[in-house]
Amino acid sequence: MSADGASAPARFSLNQETIRQWSLPELVDGCVAAHVRAVGLWREPVRRFGVRETAKLLAGAGLRVSSLCRGGFFTAADRDGRASALDDNRRAVAEAAELGAEVLVLVSGGLPEGDRDLPGARGRIADVLGELAPWAGAHGVRLGIEPLHPMFASDRCVVSTLGQALDLAEGFPPEQVGVVADSYHLWWDDRLATDLHRAGRDGRLVSVQVADWVTPLPAGVLLGRGQLGDGSIDLRRFRELTDAAGYRGSVEVEIFSPTLWARDGSELLREVIDRYRQHVD
Repeated sequence: MSADGASAPARFSLNQETIRQWSLPELVDGCVAAHVRAVGLWREPVRRFGVRETAKLLAGAGLRVSSLCRGGFFTAADRDGRASALDDNRRAVAEAAELGAEVLVLVSGGLPEGDRDLPGARGRIADVLGELAPWAGAHGVRLGIEPLHPMFASDRCVVSTLGQALDLAEGFPPEQVGVVADSYHLWWDDRLATDLHRAGRDGRLVSVQVADWVTPLPAGVLLGRGQLGDGSIDLRRFRELTDAAGYRGSVEVEIFSPTLWARDGSELLREVIDRYRQHVD
């Protein structure tokens, strides 16, 4: 890949899923060529390649890990389900520590099958965090609770607003638990600026991610994120609000799109960087 015209801005981070057609070595080579300084990783491809091998590959290339996704799914109503979730999240913490990830992103989980008790599900998240947060702190890993758009409340994440995420995070020291702000999930919320200020005041804004909102949404909605600038979100204003809250870390581009995954990865990275300059930076 030629880096001509594609040198990435200093705070730009590429989430692995944005160009999921790349293997980990291809991701590293592409990012080095484009002077990308940080990447967001996902546990499944990292574990397939090998956690230790991934850490060595990234260190050799001088790449930081802005986030590891994901932990979470804490809402099981039965004891065995909660124990299994806690065990998996402890493994995720260990993986994040070995990779030197700046944050382990938590997608908290939806309602168990047949369950309609939202407050109860959110309470179970707090219960599991009570055991996981000290464990993460002891391993030098910060947990980041990511609120997801309310359309995901039933099956993926009963935490739908930044305020709800902060309510959970504030039960723990900020060096253990913070929050993740993703434009795709939060752009619609009229309390966004207030809640970002609240997060920044206590040093709890640990990750910022961007993607655009395009309609109509596809069937299943999960893979409906838009390329930067193609949708309805004022992405620069979103980034400026996080800056105003005191955030100075990486801004990670995380787009799930089969249309983008069908393209040449090098060409796509050049476009993503260009769109980031136009609409985010």
